[in-house]
Amino acid sequence: MDIDFGYILMAYFSLLFSLCVHEAAHAAMANWCGDPSARLLGRMTIDPRKHIDPLGTVALPLIMMFTGAQFLFGWAKPVPFNPRNLNNYRRDPVLIALAGPLSNVAMALTSAVLLRILLMLMAHSISGPVMPVLVQILGRMIEINVVLALFNMIPLPPLDGHHVLYYFLPQQGKEFLTRIGPMGIIIAIIFIVPMIQKPVMYTIIFLLNVASRGVMDLGEVIEIMYS
Repeated sequence: MDIDFGYILMAYFSLLFSLCVHEAAHAAMANWCGDPSARLLGRMTIDPRKHIDPLGTVALPLIMMFTGAQFLFGWAKPVPFNPRNLNNYRRDPVLIALAGPLSNVAMALTSAVLLRILLMLMAHSISGPVMPVLVQILGRMIEINVVLALFNMIPLPPLDGHHVLYYFLPQQGKEFLTRIGPMGIIIAIIFIVPMIQKPVMYTIIFLLNVASRGVMDLGEVIEIMYS
């Protein structure tokens, strides 16, 4: 199997940037909700050194890239918050949890807009050797952030979605969710991730289609992305 180290570097740094923005969004929302813990720990930043988790940020993504996995995802160190400092101890954990995936949605949409602008420039013969590389980077950013948004909304601990589900559960359901604990990530990867592959693919294709419609054939865009 031929290994494209250029692609691996581009994909990895796109993932790393996306994960850092995701965690910084959690920290910023926690700070806005009244708890400065994450900010005081230096987590309200996109500096990778503050967020790297050896397994989820380094080992797993690199294994996935070297083995040719269809989609790339990972996670960073969870952003801590103290519920006693929050303005609303029931509502605010949900807002903090949603901030991460919503930042990924924002990055995917922004990347689609920038990709459309780039394709319009290329369609008007404003091109150069850097243009295909930028298309590849923006395409990766769309893919990675769609995956991160949907993956993190899986309602199992420690993923963000479980904080949202927790808000609506009766006490018995909350206790059951708590007992799942760290096993939730294993359950999510083995059982849930295969179930969301089609929604992930459809969402990526939809955004790429929006970016290219009326400007360039979608097949050409995908060919540039993977060339």
